[in-house]
Amino acid sequence: MSEKTPAATPYSAQAETHQVLNQPASLLPFNTWHSDGTLQYWSQRFGVTNSADLASYGGLCGGTLAEAGFLANKYKPEFHSHDRFGNRIDEVCFHPAYHQLMQTAITYGLPAAPWLKPCAGAQVARAALVYQHMQADAGSGCPLTMTYASVPVLQQAPPGAADWLGKVLTPGYDPANKPYFAKAGLTIGMAMTEKQGGSDVRANTTRAYPLTADEYELVGHKWFCSAPMCDGFLTLAQTDPGLSCFLLPRWRPDGSKNQFYIQRLKDKLGNCSNASSEVEFRGAFAWRIGDEGRGVRTIIDMVALTRFDCMLGSAGLMRAALAQALHHTAGRCAFGKPLQQQVLMQNVLADLTLDSEAALALSLRAR
Repeated sequence: MSEKTPAATPYSAQAETHQVLNQPASLLPFNTWHSDGTLQYWSQRFGVTNSADLASYGGLCGGTLAEAGFLANKYKPEFHSHDRFGNRIDEVCFHPAYHQLMQTAITYGLPAAPWLKPCAGAQVARAALVYQHMQADAGSGCPLTMTYASVPVLQQAPPGAADWLGKVLTPGYDPANKPYFAKAGLTIGMAMTEKQGGSDVRANTTRAYPLTADEYELVGHKWFCSAPMCDGFLTLAQTDPGLSCFLLPRWRPDGSKNQFYIQRLKDKLGNCSNASSEVEFRGAFAWRIGDEGRGVRTIIDMVALTRFDCMLGSAGLMRAALAQALHHTAGRCAFGKPLQQQVLMQNVLADLTLDSEAALALSLRAR
């Protein structure tokens, strides 16, 4: 009598179809400061003597802030033109993770630290913070950069806007949509580009009409206004002598909503956590900063500083990609050995590393 063959286990009783093998674990959590010897070297080389905050922030950028960055980009900002009662509000709502990124960065002084304590190496230390923050989320870096870069321009503000500078330098974040004078801390945006001119801002058609010596009403549009929930915006408009620079608040000094109207948010391939918008000024109140006809010369102090952060942002994104590539190739095997030990892969990783380190060295040197 033949022996019976055991019955096969029904497929429905099996927990999984297979085991996941030869795949690295997540890189998170890690520390973007401790894991980056190149950042430590160049920071020290260019004048940073105290790295405690950089190391602390590195733990966040490779941990909770990185997780917040994923969420803030997954759940994109939403524009609400009106509230449920029909009132025009021009409000952009963000996922709580975005506010977590902003709050933490402002607490660590990304917009204000080197202005409050302008010692040797202060700008480089801030640059190292920005470099790490960009690895967690580049989108929130936009309003942080513009707020930081606005300081040299706000130092020229007329008496009516004299209190803005102190609130920009305050390490507090208040995302509420309410008047600037009801807040302890403020953020600053920028709106220069128009449809017909693009980068040629001298072709701008937005017009400024004087109310007093320093107060104006602006009529026109901006094709690109980044971070439209900022408390105020540095913008350009034409006066009789030519293009001039203005500080335009979201709320007027009397507490009423300014005539600042968001038309729509840009549909972007990346940088999704940050809201980029098209806006119109329909008699919007603003203070003139600097001389009439000298708007480009005035606002260029802000623009130049934002370009430095563009360098840091690009270098930070390169570093984030490199860190993922190094981690992945260390944890996956192919043809009998880890990918990192394959000669052709080593060539690729070496090229990526060289480009990343060069971008960081150049960016910190420029600070």
